[in-house]
Amino acid sequence: MIDTPQDGLLSVIIPHWNAKDFLPDCLHALAAQTYPHIEVIVVDNGSTDGSQDYIRENHPDVRLIEQGYNSGFTGACNAGMQAARGEFVCLLNNDTAVDANWATAIIEAFERHPHAGSIASKMMLFDKRDHIHTAGDFFTTDGQAGNRGVWEKDSGQYDREEYVFGACGGSSAYRRQMLDQTGLLDDDFFFLLEDIDLAWRGQLLGWRCLYTPHAIVYHHLSATGGGETASYYNGRNLIFVLVKNLPIELWRKYRWQILRRQWRIVADALKAWRGAAARARLRGVLAGLRGLPGALRKRRRIQPERVASVESIDAILTRPAGLDQPDGLAAPDK
Repeated sequence: MIDTPQDGLLSVIIPHWNAKDFLPDCLHALAAQTYPHIEVIVVDNGSTDGSQDYIRENHPDVRLIEQGYNSGFTGACNAGMQAARGEFVCLLNNDTAVDANWATAIIEAFERHPHAGSIASKMMLFDKRDHIHTAGDFFTTDGQAGNRGVWEKDSGQYDREEYVFGACGGSSAYRRQMLDQTGLLDDDFFFLLEDIDLAWRGQLLGWRCLYTPHAIVYHHLSATGGGETASYYNGRNLIFVLVKNLPIELWRKYRWQILRRQWRIVADALKAWRGAAARARLRGVLAGLRGLPGALRKRRRIQPERVASVESIDAILTRPAGLDQPDGLAAPDK
């Protein structure tokens, strides 16, 4: 990232791969923002559908970074963040359209809450705009991540600004000062749960995540990802998150909850082994176990830097109602 960011500038980074049809809604909405100090960066992962030409011809003010290959969600976002010039950096899915006051709401939230290192938007379903996709992300004591309010009809239950565990990577805003301390996304994740991993690192360093209902985003849920790919990376990356980030005191406190939940995930996948997604989940779990040495090396770097108390981290975790929750809680959607 650049050494001297521009004060007040919001850098919006859009990772993109072969989804040209979503770009008009996304880029036109950003062009209509009431907040004037925005730079938009699209990082293209080697699209073959003409996306690059569309951006150059129709949105010349957008900075286009052409990777030339598929570097995954993490690779594209990291390339954009390294090029970003703003004091604040936002990751935004290409299959979204933001409300006209979205950027203003994010900047004002950062100004009101100097201890917030990240901001979570209120994400609504694009085609069912009275239903919620996420009002910030949570992490449970049995080691699962998920979206607050997912699928709920919006009746004002998430209209209060409050601190949450993390921000969904489909629309997550970060204070550059926090990123300078935490580092960027973990490129080994490639896709899924990289936002939860970054949220953990922020929490460990004492940064808080604020959910604001005033920053509204409409999202074509899972329009550009899912299926077997998501099942694989969910299975693998959740292991990476737990091994890297959970303080030893919380491992001791919740280890049986976490192990029971992991066993339940494996057992359910084995029962459904004829399904492609279940087999992908099992492959992901095995890949996570094979990747333990690398995750442990990262843990040895991360944990000594923790400044937040175990009690404060424990307080932000969600207590699950029971271990019979559906496996859909295993990872937040983008």
